[in-house]
Order: sequence, then structure tokens, then C-alpha cells
Amino acid sequence: MTLYASPLSAGALAIPLSSTIQRMPARYRPKSADEVRRNMTAIRSSENKTEVSLRRALHAMGLRYRKYAAHLPGRPDIIFARARTVIFVDGDYWHARELVEGTGRDLRRRLQRLPLEKREYWREKFRGRVVRDRAITLALEADGWLVIRLWESDVRRDVEAAARGIAARVRRRHRRPS
Repeated sequence: MTLYASPLSAGALAIPLSSTIQRMPARYRPKSADEVRRNMTAIRSSENKTEVSLRRALHAMGLRYRKYAAHLPGRPDIIFARARTVIFVDGDYWHARELVEGTGRDLRRRLQRLPLEKREYWREKFRGRVVRDRAITLALEADGWLVIRLWESDVRRDVEAAARGIAARVRRRHRRPS
């Protein structure tokens, strides 16, 4: 029996390979453009489970909102127009949580696995996204909007707590005199 130690797992998980499973060829074959396109279109940028569950919780609390207003910078996920409040539910990976909150050490470690020519591309892509998110936040705030950015994993961990926090801020802001 042959064991395969996965280099991606922390403890190098041993997985037995049976004789019925064929080994992958030793040579890497990049995916075709069609395969990449199919994979990327399957990744949802809106209407994902986390956003839907958060919106359900907000609706159950009696809050009404708009979704994905194209006329606002960054196309916020949830918009409370009367309270001039927008919500973004940012994915931890795509919006580079490690760069925003920490040193980015884990992200750098992950990028080290890539070929040298692709590392800089992805580094710049993540940095650019962080800069763009900040610029969008500043533009909305300059226009009088309250911007609430939540990390997807935090919302997923406790949807009700996230919804309560949003509801409290929206209701407080809605009652303020103009």
C-alpha cells in the first residue's frame, strides 16, 4: 500500500492509495481558458449564502433594504437609503483580510507556493483590492454614507449577532435629525 503525504495539510495527512486509483501524471497541465472561465463563473460575487442569511436575519428584524445599488461606488451588498448606511460583506480571501488586519505573513506564505512570475501579479492584485476597498469607503463616507464592512467568516460564525449590530446602527442613524 502506498501512502500519499499531502504537502498542503499541516500534519501531512497520510492517505492510502488503492490499486484502483490511478496516479496523476507527474507533469502539470495548466487548465484551458474554458476550464478557468467555468470555475471562475461558479464563484459567486453576490447572492452567496452568507449574504442571503444576513439579509434574511435583517428582514426578520423588520429592516427593509435595497441590494447592489449600481449608482453607488463599490456596488454595496445591502443599502439602507433612509439611514444612508451601506453594508459590504467582504470575503476573507479575495479582500485580503490578512493584509488588512495583520502582517500578511500567511498570505505571503501561500503565495510562495506559486511560480515566481505569478507571485508579484497576485501580490499586486490583493494590494490593489485593499486600496480600492479603502477608496470606495472614503468616497461613500465623503458623500455622507455610513459604511459597515463585515468579514464573511465573522458573519458566518454568528449571523444573528451581525444582524443585531447592523440593526442597532441603522435604527440609531435613521432616528437622527437631518
